[in-house]
Amino acid sequence: MILRWLIVLSLPLLLAACGGPAEPVWAPDSVVKQARYAHAGPPRVTLFTVISTRNGSGGHSGLMVSGAERVMFDPAGSFKVPFVPERNDVLFGMTDRALAAYVDYHARPAWEVRVQELDVSPSQVAALLAAVKAYGAVPKAQCSLAISRILSRVEGFEGVGVGYFPNALAGDFAALQGVRESLVTDATADTSHNVIFEPRP
Repeated sequence: MILRWLIVLSLPLLLAACGGPAEPVWAPDSVVKQARYAHAGPPRVTLFTVISTRNGSGGHSGLMVSGAERVMFDPAGSFKVPFVPERNDVLFGMTDRALAAYVDYHARPAWEVRVQELDVSPSQVAALLAAVKAYGAVPKAQCSLAISRILSRVEGFEGVGVGYFPNALAGDFAALQGVRESLVTDATADTSHNVIFEPRP
């Protein structure tokens, strides 16, 4: 419980900088293979935007891609739990438990999470999966830049502008046909998973 409150107190600093400098991380093949998870739903991409409840500014962006497997591209992110292995900002094994932990980690009194999901074609999701895995570790403050670069290069996402600002990226994503939105606050986040968070130094 004490660890959780320490994380709560330090989270604004973590989010404000999208973590820290690029950190190359490469989980072993055996660990990634064991954690691999494919969701039963249709091919889908989900954009997460962490927004300040004080002034509405964007603090962080994350992109979940669900196709042959479901992964989270969390560029320069600080989310880390033992059961979600990482390879250069790509988080593997994004089960419903891991997803709930990810959203709850970011939804705090000072931050809310805008969730935008879009069903896509098999070819689009395959291209996105390949792109996030190939992108590499992302330096701080470049979370939205990395995601917008990837999206803008995939057919159907040409209208997404490339830039550094999470809210601008969310705005471009919202303009895509078929996007569904929800907002997660500290009061509505799922806390039933009982995860002990271990932030990066």
